[in-house]
Amino acid sequence: MGQQSEIFDPIKPDLQKEKKEGFRMKRRDASQKKGSGQSPQGMGQQSESLIYKKKKRSSLRWAFYLKTSVVVLLCIYISVPFIIRLFPALLAKVVYLNILKVPFSVDLRNPKLILNHTTNFYLTTEDGVTIGVWHTLPVSRWEEAKHKDQAWYEEALSDVNPVIIYLHGNGGTRAVDHRVQLVKVLSAAGFHVLSLDYRGYADSTGEPTENGITTDSVYLYEWVKARSRGTPVCIWGHSLGSGVATNAARKLQEMGSAADVVILESPYTNIREAGAYHPFGSIYHNFPGFEYFFLDTFTLNNIVFPSDENVKLLTTPILILHAEDDTVVPSFMAKKLHDIALKSQNSKDVKLVLFRADLGYQHENIYKDPKLSEIIWDFLNNI
Repeated sequence: MGQQSEIFDPIKPDLQKEKKEGFRMKRRDASQKKGSGQSPQGMGQQSESLIYKKKKRSSLRWAFYLKTSVVVLLCIYISVPFIIRLFPALLAKVVYLNILKVPFSVDLRNPKLILNHTTNFYLTTEDGVTIGVWHTLPVSRWEEAKHKDQAWYEEALSDVNPVIIYLHGNGGTRAVDHRVQLVKVLSAAGFHVLSLDYRGYADSTGEPTENGITTDSVYLYEWVKARSRGTPVCIWGHSLGSGVATNAARKLQEMGSAADVVILESPYTNIREAGAYHPFGSIYHNFPGFEYFFLDTFTLNNIVFPSDENVKLLTTPILILHAEDDTVVPSFMAKKLHDIALKSQNSKDVKLVLFRADLGYQHENIYKDPKLSEIIWDFLNNI
């Protein structure tokens, strides 16, 4: 048989060559992968290194944020005194805090939602100034008060029950909870209570100034006195309101109609000293020029509230109530007022009642004391 001839295919060698090259590349890749493999110990070290780097980056970020925050706070701290001195009106806003109209949810025209036997009315104390007032009856008359109008409430002021005009502290309205709770206690104790919002507060018109809110308080006192027909009318001032109370009592005395009684709750000696010992003021006690930047600025705003000077002149009986754990107005100021009033040639009856620190009444909660009603009545019965 003839020898078979081999047919030459020009494509076949190229395919074979490609297969060989592909095989070599796979082996090389496998060899490289094998050579590049790490032991478990090596992989662990690499992982730890990555974690360390991440932690370092994170700590550096936090350090940057912390430094930035400190610098910003320091700038604000340094800037505030200069801003207040350049714009004194800002300090007045802080003193009065009348822009803080809390609680927001209360309809001041309808006080019965939070205070029974209470009516709301308005008085015009000066041209263009109208103040909102709540009149809460003694609890003993709550049934009679059902469906009665404002005229009936005014007539009720002439009954045998004493009247308290309540002058609140800064910020908020006559509907703030601790104020409402005090009114409830006084009502249960047998008092008429008239709570006003000074001009610029709550739904009252105008802007607060020391002279202006004193005028509002004097006007309300005279309005009540004209309707009480001899029933004692007491002026009760809390915190900022204690300065308003002594101002009003002094003004009434100078007008020839001294107030029947003044009750000072958590009082201060004067606004300058109150500012120096206020928690906000204490932040700047060591700031160079503290008095110039802050305390002298009170004077620029005509904000004085000189209760220490007022009590020297008052012939009105004064009851002072203060909690020993008060951190807003330290109780030494109440003791100071008491001593000044006692040494005054004009003083009649002056009494200081301090509430122990362990009771926890602080600045706003003296109303919680179960003996408060008894303390007030004992004072009134002994003058």
